[in-house]
Amino acid sequence: MASGAESDVALARSLLAGEPGAFDRFVETYRPKIFQYTYLMCGHREDAEEVAQETLLRVFEKLDQLREPERMKAWVFRIARNACFMKRRKSTFAPTHELSLDELMPTFRGDGEERKLEIADWSSLPDDQAIRSQLQRLLRKTIQELPDIYRAVILLRDMEELSTQETAEVLDITEDTVKTRLHRARLAVRKKLDHYLRGGNGEPQ
Repeated sequence: MASGAESDVALARSLLAGEPGAFDRFVETYRPKIFQYTYLMCGHREDAEEVAQETLLRVFEKLDQLREPERMKAWVFRIARNACFMKRRKSTFAPTHELSLDELMPTFRGDGEERKLEIADWSSLPDDQAIRSQLQRLLRKTIQELPDIYRAVILLRDMEELSTQETAEVLDITEDTVKTRLHRARLAVRKKLDHYLRGGNGEPQ
């Protein structure tokens, strides 16, 4: 069975070759991925649907600009990212609150020593579908509240599984910056989930 990366390359080559049905297969494969990304980036379902459609249209229109089939996924998400940013500038829909940079950073004791995060043992959770579903909603809500620069990185690296190099290319930043932002984004998300698991008030709305 071909790996995901190999499948993407084969699909890209089919698209570039103009094979019948190739774009339909692309839409079937990529539309759910693009929608998930745009929904969490845009923060509103209607915006996300419009941006996903716009992304698919632009991919179709700009296929001749795809020079390397093996880089198709990063190329597609770069188009999605640009379309989403354009939509957010015009939209009235946006997160009501974005976590500040201070909230992303470790906390400190009075003596200046860094205090280690105490993370709850998530593995001890009962295997309950309702709890898992609630955690998924909380995860989406927490990611949506991150500032754009952190949200974009965690979506591309952890949800779409792009490499550090590909993420850097999509966002026009260095690989070191990707690593730094990803660390801070993961810290913020984990603190929020840990607070919920310890009985805090972080339940999703």
